[in-house]
Amino acid sequence: MSIKAISVFCGSKFGKNPVYEEHTRSLGKLLAEKNIDVIYGGGNRGLMGAVANAVLDNKGNVTGIIPELLQTKEITHESLTETHVVDGMHSRKKMIYEKCDAAIILPGGYGTLDEVFEMLTWNQLKIHSKKIFILNSAGFYDHLVAHISHLHYEGFLYNHPDDQLTVINEPVALLKYL
Repeated sequence: MSIKAISVFCGSKFGKNPVYEEHTRSLGKLLAEKNIDVIYGGGNRGLMGAVANAVLDNKGNVTGIIPELLQTKEITHESLTETHVVDGMHSRKKMIYEKCDAAIILPGGYGTLDEVFEMLTWNQLKIHSKKIFILNSAGFYDHLVAHISHLHYEGFLYNHPDDQLTVINEPVALLKYL
């Protein structure tokens, strides 16, 4: 698999555990060093801002895609390589998916979960076949991964979750897939 651009889905807050920010910054640095462009939601707060800043601080490229309604709430990052302002959340997600070769999910809230489930659904429907990674920092996604396994066990998924989703516990573990 050749990944030239990866979407990063994560929170516009930092969360309670400092490892979330630590992993986010490490991931941004790693992606910049591997010349992998980052496509993300365009904000300058929380983990979103941390990943963008880490990539930019290490001379990488970052494309932000932000809906008009979030420009002030998430505070549009002003130093990105490229910024697109779109009309809504669906347009944002669609453009992010179109521009990336794969996606990585970091800790986040409802928006992050919406993005991961839409990507998984689109994979299942064969709208795309992009690899999806979960960075399970400090076990943040243990319950979600268990629930996805339960969905499979109970017969509600068409594919085994491992065919669509790779769970890693440290940013450096992504290297073997790049």
